[in-house]
This record gives sequence, C-alpha cells and structure tokens, in this order.
Amino acid sequence: MNKIVFTGGGTAGHVTPNLAVMAKLRERGWEIHYIGSRNGIEREIVEHEGVPFHPIASGKLRRYFDLKNFKDPFRVALGVGQAYGLLRRLKPHIVFSKGGFVSVPVIVACRLAGVPVISHESDLTPGLANKISMPFASRICVTFPETLQYVRSDKAECTGLPIREQILQGAAARGLSLCGFHSQKPVLLVMGGSLGAQRINQTVRASLDTLLQRYQIIHICGKGHVDPTRAGKRGYSQFEYVKDELPDLLAAADLVVSRAGSTSIFEFLALNKPMLLIPLSRAASRGDQILNANSFQSQGYAHVLFEEDLSADALVSGISALYDERDAMKRRMADNPYGNGTETIVRLLEALKRSGG
Repeated sequence: MNKIVFTGGGTAGHVTPNLAVMAKLRERGWEIHYIGSRNGIEREIVEHEGVPFHPIASGKLRRYFDLKNFKDPFRVALGVGQAYGLLRRLKPHIVFSKGGFVSVPVIVACRLAGVPVISHESDLTPGLANKISMPFASRICVTFPETLQYVRSDKAECTGLPIREQILQGAAARGLSLCGFHSQKPVLLVMGGSLGAQRINQTVRASLDTLLQRYQIIHICGKGHVDPTRAGKRGYSQFEYVKDELPDLLAAADLVVSRAGSTSIFEFLALNKPMLLIPLSRAASRGDQILNANSFQSQGYAHVLFEEDLSADALVSGISALYDERDAMKRRMADNPYGNGTETIVRLLEALKRSGG
C-alpha cells in the first residue's frame, strides 16, 4: 500500500490545504499519517479527520529578538530526532509539507531517513520555514506564478492551492436559511481569519446602517467578538466561528470582505467570489498578505483596501465599487489557470513515489 506522511502547522492556513490532498489520496487507497506539534492547531483539525497524528517537539522560528530563540534550537533538534524515529517506524514512501515551523524538523529528518519530500508554499514569497526546508525538498509547489522567481526552477512548479472539495459543494439556499435571509437582496460576507479581526469588525459595525440599505451581511467576527447589542438586527447575521456551515455561507455570498491569507483568497477564487481584501499591515506581519492582495488586484480578481486607510466611509465606498465591477471580475476569475491545485499535486506525489524520489 502507498503510504504518505503530511506535515505543516502553526495556522489553519498551513493545515487546511493538506485536507484536500489527503481526501484525494484516500480515494486512491493511500495510508495517511500526520506529524505535527503537540499543542498546535493542526492536531485538532487532523484528528477530526480521523487521520493518525504523531506529535513532536518544535520551536518557533522568529525574525525578532526573544529569549526563547536561545531555547528553541534545542527543541528543533529534539523534534528532528523524534521525526526521524517516526519515519523509520512508519516507512512512508513520501512526505508532503505545507510549511510552518513544525515542518522544519520533519523535513530535516526526511533527509536523514532518505524519504523524498514535496513542499508547498501558499504565499507569494516563501515563509521562513519553507526557505530553510527548500534545499531538502525534491519538488517545490507554489501557489502564485510570481513565487517561481524565489525558488530553484528545476525543482519548482506553480500548481495553485489545493482546495477542499466540501468548500465547492455549498448550497446558497441553505446559507440564506442559516441567516434568515432572502434572495432579493445581495449578500455580503465579512470574515477576518480564524481569530477574527477587531479593526475590520469595528469598521463594519460603524457602517452597518449604511451597508444594510443595500446588502444583507454575514459577519464571521471571531471567537468572543459577537456584539450582543446587534443580535436580531434584520439583515445582519453574526457568527463567532464557522466550520461545517462555511461552504453554504460562501455559496450564499455575492461579495466577500476578508483578510488576504492565501488559503482563503484562493478558495474565494475557486468559487468566483469578488473580494475586497484588507491585508494585515507590515506592522503586524511579514507583509505576505499585502503581496497576496496586490497580486490578486493586478490580475483583476480583487480590490484592495489597506488597513491604514480603513474607515467606515472607505469601506462603504470600496464595497460599492466592488459590487459595480462584480460581473467583469467573476468572468476573469472563471478564466484563471490556478483555481484548484489538488489534482496537480496528487499527480506529482504519485510520480515521485513511482520514481523513488
């Protein structure tokens, strides 16, 4: 039986694309295991899928001074030893890495154990973990065409992002019913990532009365960020967090306002959802969301509103401009060549397994 180990973690964006590839390999009869961090978000997500999860030690890779930087190299070294032991025991034919700090000890252990690796980078510029891991990878898959300039051309291929099949199977009628909405008024979906985004939440609520004149609003606002004073407001439906409901809510949406994490925006692209992106600022990130958003804007898939320019008036104006261009934007999105990378990645995995790395 073909056997594969997945790794990647730290954020949901490093895990959920793995689920799409795992589902396809399951259909083909592969045995699947996952190596991740003991307390990372990946453990809950993967175990929910019924996949055997193997925790190892890992250290966070920081670009800033922190006393933990002196301790974490020892945790990474411990993780390499633990991952090596797991690989020797599991004997996978191949490892697929989605990045995040937990992937580094696994990929180093793959080199020691002689296990071939395919690495996938979601963002436009490689994250630190993938930069460290790239020399150890047999193949490197990237999501954006622009990323090819940052990796060795003989190893790299632009595949797009693996998209979970269930995201594509939502029903608009169910989504409208969940919110108590009707079909005679367009629906605006606002989401700020798995933890929400306070600045976006506050601005949406400050402009709520104006927006509700034209749209019904689904607001996924993050854990602990529901506003009880707005409960029951007609045309406005709040959720702390959604999981199984997300495909139906996306199917019901005509427009999306979101951060610019690559997993989310490529799912919107696969669904042809015009988007207004509000990327994390450079003060709060390494700037990857800004690059992601600019790429989508240059290709005509999105409009961008920078957080520094975010206000109630700017948000209303940005959404109005997006709505006016929605039809042209959807036509461009339907013609994109990298909407769903799942099948391409599965073919690469199968080919590397056949060749023995």
